[in-house]
Amino acid sequence: MISSAALSLSALPVTALVNVASRPGQPVTAGIEPKAGIWQTWVLKSGSELRPSAPPNAAATDKELKDIQALTAKRDAKALAQIAYWDAGSPSYRWQDIALAQVLKAGTPPYRVARMLTLLNVAIYDATIATWDAKYVYNRPRPSQLDPKLAIAVALPNSPSYPAEHAAAASAAAAVLSYVYPDDAQAFEDMAQQASQARVLAGVQYPSDVVAGLALGRAVAAKVIERAKADGSAAKWTGTIPKGPGYWNGENPVEPLMGTWKPWVLKSGDQFRPPAPPAYDSPQTLAELAEMKAFTRTFASNAKAMYYQSSEGSYFLWYDTATKRIFEHHLDQNPPRAARVYALLSVARSEAFIACWDAKYAYWSIRPSHLDKAVTTLFPPPPYPSYPAGHGCSSGAGAQMLAYLFPDEAKFIQGKADEAGLSRMWAGIHYRSDNEAGLKLGRQVADWVIERARQDGA
Repeated sequence: MISSAALSLSALPVTALVNVASRPGQPVTAGIEPKAGIWQTWVLKSGSELRPSAPPNAAATDKELKDIQALTAKRDAKALAQIAYWDAGSPSYRWQDIALAQVLKAGTPPYRVARMLTLLNVAIYDATIATWDAKYVYNRPRPSQLDPKLAIAVALPNSPSYPAEHAAAASAAAAVLSYVYPDDAQAFEDMAQQASQARVLAGVQYPSDVVAGLALGRAVAAKVIERAKADGSAAKWTGTIPKGPGYWNGENPVEPLMGTWKPWVLKSGDQFRPPAPPAYDSPQTLAELAEMKAFTRTFASNAKAMYYQSSEGSYFLWYDTATKRIFEHHLDQNPPRAARVYALLSVARSEAFIACWDAKYAYWSIRPSHLDKAVTTLFPPPPYPSYPAGHGCSSGAGAQMLAYLFPDEAKFIQGKADEAGLSRMWAGIHYRSDNEAGLKLGRQVADWVIERARQDGA
């Protein structure tokens, strides 16, 4: 935190946000995504639903500018490091890393990670769209546009100043993460304050921009959390495991009701339910078992199987790939586009998990090593039915979405999904038909999300 009495964002009077005319300035009409405020949102009715009141008037702006001048004149190494940290990438960027680090700390299982990241990125996206709506309604000049001598510490964003985009994204993210991980709520709030303060310290935003951005992000997150509380994920399973040849014969099945969770785009979890898997005693299943037993494991195949079993291969890979492409395509300087990438990726993957788990518990298919004790596995099979493969579903969906968003890299990205699917067979925990069905289902689900994306106005 920056310890400066001049930067007390929470202490700003409410009257600083009343509907009064802001200082006249050159409107920003050719800036970053001036029409992003009308893009389709997820939980908001529109980008204008939570539009804040107009920014402060000329007198209040003059006072804020003097405060900023005083702050920028006293920047030290610690302040510059904070500015640089939060300025790296889009406002969405750091929160992906923060969320994924929390996953490792908490030991969150992959299917719950998918839900959490969707809540996070939907909140950031809608908060960003709402911010962009207000930016181009009010067209408030950045501080250095009123004082060209102001020493700013980062590149001047090519968009209006009010409300603050980093503050909106940060407060939305912090609120969602606090809902999922309440024990660390204060840490998330502290980071949101640091991200917001960094923009004032950098000289590119007014304190009142930050106050409005923080309020806007929290309001969006409240709507996301309200939806999350009613998505069915808290329901308790009271069913029984079917008995008989060919059925999964483990104990304590994980998330049997996930296929009934409320989806974001799908009509229901069973919308694309694949046909039943091959019978446990069919020639196809016997051939697939023989294929697995005949496969010669190598250091490379074992390494790949272990990688995709790990957190890095299960979900870090897809967000790291998205981030890399965002930087390569210079979308890190385009907050609405970057937020859209993360939101679409998250939704596609979480929808794929819902569809996959619907099918798993519709068929209760037995695992290869349970059916044939001669099948050895690299690690214990996951505690849920075999068909279709979860890695195929989630990786297929993630790759399909990223291939749509970054078509120049489609072949490489799709190859990663294929590899993730094969790795489960190399590990001895899935039949080939599990993987093929999973990949197909994941891609079908992603295509459904892509249809929405094609009509979202972006």
